[in-house]
Amino acid sequence: MRYTNPWPDGALTVRFKDFLRWRIDRWRSPRAPDPDPASLPRATPQYFVPRAGADLVTITWVGHSTFLIQIGGLNVLTDPMWSAHASPIPGVGPKRLVDAAVRFQDLPQIDVVLQSHDHYDHLDDRTVCRLEATNPGARWIVPRGLQPFLKHRGVLEVSELEWWQEITIDGVTLGCTPAQHFSGRTPWGRNRTLWCGWSLAAPGRRLFFAGDTGFHPDFAKIAERFGPFDVALLPIGAYDPRWFMRPVHMDPEEAVQAARDLGSPCFVPMHWGTFLLTDEPLAEPPERARAAWRAAGLPDDRFWQLAFGETRTLGNGAHP
Repeated sequence: MRYTNPWPDGALTVRFKDFLRWRIDRWRSPRAPDPDPASLPRATPQYFVPRAGADLVTITWVGHSTFLIQIGGLNVLTDPMWSAHASPIPGVGPKRLVDAAVRFQDLPQIDVVLQSHDHYDHLDDRTVCRLEATNPGARWIVPRGLQPFLKHRGVLEVSELEWWQEITIDGVTLGCTPAQHFSGRTPWGRNRTLWCGWSLAAPGRRLFFAGDTGFHPDFAKIAERFGPFDVALLPIGAYDPRWFMRPVHMDPEEAVQAARDLGSPCFVPMHWGTFLLTDEPLAEPPERARAAWRAAGLPDDRFWQLAFGETRTLGNGAHP
């Protein structure tokens, strides 16, 4: 079985010659030097150990699309990635520019892992094995087709969902949401597993984690089905060149529009600054996202540009 995006703009027609065109264009027009990644802001994580109270929600950015979310008394990881390279081969491929902002050994006991899709910068073989060794009781909630990959690496508790399905674990309801992307860890394995985002709902709080996605028309439907959301975690990087990346990665302006379509009062940017995957300047995504947020007349204090390692805490029932 092969999965597809249901929207016209999500049709993936990129061919090998398009990839070559992109690489040749980059060779002809080299990137301007990026700032030293050491200049990107860091913060000391402030999550609760062993767990936050059931009436609290914490969001800690580890880097890229990896967050430690404490909600409803559970410790949840999204798209866990602790390796130095996003690649099947150690020491090869896109190199991590900023170390994971939470040391692996400092993680609290993990109850749930949410996986959005199977690309190497989101699903890391070595991290999967480390997590299963240290958290054998963790429940992995994944899109359809990923169970065999995890079972092969010794993961014991795996639940597969399709778009719009839900599962409840200890009072926290997790919803599998549409995303516009693709899958495949090899050139010959394209789109054999599903891709998705996730909603997380506990009494008094609802969060949205988009995974990896291009802009699509169903963000409002996601809010109708799984919202209203207090906070939306949305990708803002890996968008240039637009002729090549538009179907699968939002640019910062599209991410702000997605947050508006979701009706979320708070926006947490992600998927930037950790790996150099495409052609935009390293520090440009949050600058453009903040400018678009302001241009839409939205309050600065609801644009939560987290430093690497920063934790935001929400009290149950209080306004974000």
